[in-house]
Formats: sequence, structure tokens, C-alpha cells
Amino acid sequence: MNRIIDIFSFSEETPLLFTQISFWIFFALVYLIYAVVYKKKWLRISYLFIVSLLFYYKTSGLFVGILLFSTINDFFLGKGIYNAKKVITKKILVGISVFINLATLCYFKYAYFFTNSFNSLFKTDYEVVNHLALWTNTISQYDYFTVDSIILPVGISFYTFQTISYSVDIYRKQLQPLNNIIDFGFFVSFFPQLVAGPIVRAADFIPQINTKITISKNDFGKAVYLILVGLIKKMIFADYIAANFLDRVFDAPEMFSGFTNIMALLGYSLQIYGDFSGYTDIAIGVALLMGFQLPKNFNSPYKARNCGDFWKRWHISLSTWLKDYLYIPLGGNRNGTVASYIICLSFLALLLIALQSYTYTFIIVGIIISAMVLCLIFPKIIKHFNTNINILLTMLIGGLWHGASWKFVIWGGLNGLGILTYKYWRRISPYEKSKNAISLAWKIGVTFLFITFTRVYFRGNSMEHISKQYYQIYYNMNLDNALQLLLEYKSVFTVMLIGYIAHWLPYSFKEKSLNLFISSHYFIKLIISVIVAVLCYQTYAADFQPFIYFQF
Repeated sequence: MNRIIDIFSFSEETPLLFTQISFWIFFALVYLIYAVVYKKKWLRISYLFIVSLLFYYKTSGLFVGILLFSTINDFFLGKGIYNAKKVITKKILVGISVFINLATLCYFKYAYFFTNSFNSLFKTDYEVVNHLALWTNTISQYDYFTVDSIILPVGISFYTFQTISYSVDIYRKQLQPLNNIIDFGFFVSFFPQLVAGPIVRAADFIPQINTKITISKNDFGKAVYLILVGLIKKMIFADYIAANFLDRVFDAPEMFSGFTNIMALLGYSLQIYGDFSGYTDIAIGVALLMGFQLPKNFNSPYKARNCGDFWKRWHISLSTWLKDYLYIPLGGNRNGTVASYIICLSFLALLLIALQSYTYTFIIVGIIISAMVLCLIFPKIIKHFNTNINILLTMLIGGLWHGASWKFVIWGGLNGLGILTYKYWRRISPYEKSKNAISLAWKIGVTFLFITFTRVYFRGNSMEHISKQYYQIYYNMNLDNALQLLLEYKSVFTVMLIGYIAHWLPYSFKEKSLNLFISSHYFIKLIISVIVAVLCYQTYAADFQPFIYFQF
């Protein structure tokens, strides 16, 4: 009984993670009640809304208030946008919605980033103060919150993007607002995907709210299959190699050879895929057990043949969100807009502040002036710039979405340059339309290596660690000890090899395995589930590995 009370009580030490038994006890109890109430729509939605709030409270404590604020704010603004008679009123209301959502996100996620940039520019020494916490403590007369730091609420980037898309879609007349705030609250807070996605569009999810719930044998089999696959990806292919090899290399890259650092980068590509796609698989499976469809978020990304193709396969819900609500409004591939140039200049200004170097400032200003002169001499260059600037800006902002640090901006910018490089290379490549196996393998291999080596900015603990890692790779490969390393960590590299082989298996094989599992007897499903559970918990580390995308 005490264990159950602990599961439903907030504790920073025991968050509800898909990889812990506490979550599955929680879900089993929730599902038992759900089996009784699911037939009545109002009861089903109200129950799941309460459960979702409880789940978020268990994960983030009193930050559930921020989630409720976002829910109430966008519910009423959505109705206001829809009912407004004048276009200007609609624009003002949707602008307010976007501003409030982004301001809330920036306050919690980018306060340190902007404060440090301001201090660098004006030579001040301002410190971040959590004014919201200070205000709450003053009102309550109790010190509930720490005022000298701002803690990032889990999942705020995901549900903020969902509420923004709701308001914008109503403004675009692609969606009618919900009349019931409980329905809207359920859409925003549905617990399987609340803290790490996938980002759900209102137009895709809201129609399911009023649909009669039916869970077929196929749905049940697919849901269990996805949950099992997700657990394998996370606990074996991600957590095991991280705990036993990756973390120690990334924490002190200068202590390991260049070859070891390269193997760590290759391992990290598998870890982050197993971690994030594993979470998504489990989230989709859990939602499907309750009769709700969540969007596919990964499509074998390491089979991508170029950088653009990769971003159509990786974190699909974010990529499509950025395309529909940022890239296209900025002008897409047609032209650069005033907003495009303002954002571009803002990034350059922040970069110059961060560098704090007259040399780099002169170099960057020189490049800008040279580019302007070339545009005057060769007008066609302007067209190329205008049609490509939005791709680069979208990737830069996508990088900043992942974290309030320049290393994430650099990572996003490198991916943007990768997309642009391929855009021009394909025009002259003699192998662009080739379906030869060697040609395809080459494209996939080059893309994979590019994605892997740029991820050093994503995973590196700091710019100093990143520079040390690159230094070791370039100047201290130490291939003489490569075989010794492979033998010493043979279990880790065996898991990595199996993981990549599994990823690169043909779609037809994966589809057959799914259909075979779905068509199998319930007893067979139970046996397979027990085997997977035993295998996963045999590799379970004493210090649990939180899902990587929780930090975003």
C-alpha cells in the first residue's frame, strides 16, 4: 500500500519513467479504471485529463500550474480568435497567444542564455532571479520555491508548440475551437506524449476525442509490440551502452584516444535514437491501448540518403511543425522576408556578443560586406540567398529549441548547411538518380557520418569538452590500441552492432515481425513480453537514465 501511495505522490527521486516498474503499476491501476469508464465520452476525457495532470505533477511537481496556465490561456484565446469579426482582431489575438506562449517558454528556458548575452554586451553582472518563484513565495508567505535559479519544467517545449499550433490553426480556419475546456485540457496534457512528444496537432487529435473508442486485436497487438520494442531500444541499445561506455568518454574526452572518441560518437548516434524513438514507441503504444492514435515520429532515420531526408525521418513531428509554422510563414523557398532578415541579423548580433572578439567581429562584418558587394555585382546571388535563408534560419532556431546554448545553435546551423550543400550538389552529381546498391550505401554512409560527427555539439558537455574531443580525433587517434579497446568493451560494441543491424533491416522484415506478433496467441505475447522484461532489467543500471529529450 505504501508503494502505491509513493507512486502517486510527488518526489524528485522517483519520477514516473516508462523504464521503471512504478510507471507500469501506475498505468495498470489507471487502465483498470479506464476499462470501466471509457465508454462514456465525458467521463473518459475527464478521467484521462485528471490522470494526465497527476502524471505531470508526479513528474514536475507544482509546475503543473504552468501547464494549466497555458491550457486556460489558449482555450479562451482560441475561442476569441474564432469569434472575432475583424481580421485585425484575429491577428491581434493570435499574436497575443504566440507571444504569451513564447514568453513563458523563453522565461523558463532561455533566461540564462539572454542574461549572459546581455552581460557580455554591456559589461554588466546581472544574475537570474526567479521572479515568479519570488512572487509565489510572497503571496503564500512560505518559501516553496528557490528564487536564485530557474528550473526548466519538463516537456514545456512540447506542449507550448501544441498550444501555439492550436491558436494558429484556428486563425488559418483549419480548425474550429473546442467548446469544452476539459476536452482542450486533455488534448494539451495527454500523459503518454506530454513530456517528450511526439508533438500532436489539434487537427489530428481533437477528432479522436468524440470518436467511439474501440480497441481491436490488431490495435492491442501493435500497442504491446511497440511498447516492447521501445523498452529494448531504450534500456538495451541506449542505456546499456551509455552507462558502460559513452558517459565516461564524453565526461573526459581528453583521457581517451581519438579512436575511442569516434566509437563514442558512433555509439551516441545509436543511444539518442534508441532513447528518443524508444520513448516515442512506448508513448504511441500506451496511447493505442487506450484507443488513441499518436503520429509517427521516426522513420528509420539512419537510412536517410541526405541531410534533408534525415530531417524528414527524425523527430518528424518537430520537423513538420517547424516547416508549417516557421519555414513557410517566413517565405519558404520562394523568398526571404523582412522577418527572415531580422532573425538573421539577430543571430549574427548574438554571435558577435558571444565571441567577444574584435578579430572575429571584423571577419564576420567583412564577410557580410563582401556578400553585399557580390550581390550588387551579381544579382542572381540575391535570389540564391533569399531562397535559402529560411532553411538555414529554421535549422538554427530548431537547434536553439533543443537547448539554450551556442553549441545547439552551431549544431542546428551545421545541419542547415548540410541541407543546403546537398541542394546544390544534387544538381551536378552523376549518381543522384542512381539506384545502384553501392551508390545508395555511399549516400547513406556519408549522411550517417555527417549526422554523427555534428552531434558532438549536441552531446558535448561544454564547448571546451567538444574542442578536446575534436583535438583527440585529429591528433591522437592511437590506432595501435584499437583492437584492445574493442576487446575490452566487446559487450558494448556487440550491442551497438546488433542495434545498427536491427535499424538497417529492410522495412518488409520489420513489417512481417509486427504482423507475426499481432497474429500470435495471447499466451505467446505474454511469454515474449516476460522475456523482453527480463532481458531489459538484466541490463538495468542502478542509476536510472532519464530520457534525453526530457531536458528539452
